[in-house]
Amino acid sequence: MAARPFLKWAGGKTQLLAQLRALYPPELAAGALTTYVEPFIGGGAVFFDAVQRYAIARAFLYDANPELILIYRVVQSDVEALIAALARYAQAYLGLEPEERPGCYYQVRAKLNRQRPEIDFDAYSDAWIERAAMHLFLNKTCYNGLFRLNSKGEFNTPHGRYKNPRILDAENLREASRALQIAEIRRGDFEACAEFVDARAFVYFDPPYRPLSKTAHFTAYSQFGFDDDDQRRLARFFARLHQTGARLMLSNSDPTNEDPDDAFFDDLYRDFYRHRVSAQRNINSKAGKRGPIRELVITNYPQPAH
Repeated sequence: MAARPFLKWAGGKTQLLAQLRALYPPELAAGALTTYVEPFIGGGAVFFDAVQRYAIARAFLYDANPELILIYRVVQSDVEALIAALARYAQAYLGLEPEERPGCYYQVRAKLNRQRPEIDFDAYSDAWIERAAMHLFLNKTCYNGLFRLNSKGEFNTPHGRYKNPRILDAENLREASRALQIAEIRRGDFEACAEFVDARAFVYFDPPYRPLSKTAHFTAYSQFGFDDDDQRRLARFFARLHQTGARLMLSNSDPTNEDPDDAFFDDLYRDFYRHRVSAQRNINSKAGKRGPIRELVITNYPQPAH
């Protein structure tokens, strides 16, 4: 069994893996790229795909979101304790009548938020294990699996009405833990990864997407905003890493879905290769707005010949 993302993630790449694989650098399959770097780890779909398919010897995974890094480090370091803790939440929740489940959900959510000031996100501790279990429980039972934090860093997604959610997938957590053994997992700004990028590195960027409209956006996964100035800073960083000889891939929304004349990313990455892939996105609040859209994939190498 291959490890899959253990978090539901808005904008997750699982559904796009076949299209992204076709755009991976050929040096990956040839074994010439042995370091994997991901500055916005998110759900980790590309990480799990790449490290289980290719000869990746080490990985460096970053994110600015301290809660997300906490979860990944617990999966990496204490997966059996995490499974035991999550099993308790799953058993308690699934044993309730449907009308009782929202109360259980909101009780756990309130506990998670109440305890946040007590957590030292810089020092690994047993408290991290319980917190990771609460996050995974909420992630599998919240509305649309949306990992969303408000400006105070509080988890604020409402309850989702699933008949039989799979809260605990112990075997996948174990497989994910095995895959993560080669990784250094760090909280930090995306530019912090630069020290590990060289000509033997494959770097995949999956930043918070630029909103296509005021209602359809993927940037609320943390209390840290990511605006157009951040997108420009990221583009400058991409160009800087290009000079190292590393192979780079970046995903983002395609503004031309909404406005054919919006060349924001085409202009930002005009010196690189721009590809468009088709995605089915279902996180818009209006059902009529859900459906296939184009997403951009930027690479610093041409599309591999197949």
